[in-house]
Amino acid sequence: MHDVGPGNSQEPISIVPVNSIDADFVTRLGLCLEERFLAPFVVRAPLRVPKNVLNGVRGQLFTGALATQIATKYPPRDGYVLSITDYDMYRISARYVFGEGDPTTHIALVSRFRLSPEFYGESADENLLFQRTLKESVRALGRALGLRNCLNQRCAMHHADSIFETDNRLSNLCDACEKRAKAGR
Repeated sequence: MHDVGPGNSQEPISIVPVNSIDADFVTRLGLCLEERFLAPFVVRAPLRVPKNVLNGVRGQLFTGALATQIATKYPPRDGYVLSITDYDMYRISARYVFGEGDPTTHIALVSRFRLSPEFYGESADENLLFQRTLKESVRALGRALGLRNCLNQRCAMHHADSIFETDNRLSNLCDACEKRAKAGR
């Protein structure tokens, strides 16, 4: 059995807020992730990312640029790094992403921009924003662990093309993904 992922308390999860994310929100997120991955979490100092790094045409943050900044300032070393931002993110193959994770660098990124109910013209709802962020964080960390998309629509590893699919997922791994995570793949 490979010592990667849930159940290996030797590999902490570092949470790096980008700019100003409420400390209580980040701590609550860390506690939930600690419960799901059985790994301790540490909240790091915020990473300052000025608006001038956004793509001038798109007004979005390129995931590769954020991952590079995270890797430079907070190298994952023996654990995983989860970065939370309020910037809208994109990658070359997608107009936007809620989050993503890289098994090579052990870096996971989550954007709260499109997870916010206000983005969809709804009233502010901190609990809904938290639940969506938790689901995307579990998925992004799962990707950083090397997990792939899951066909189980309730599993956190199921790929969501819309906020409705995100809302339909649970914030836990299904049994099959949990087994793969513990096996290190």
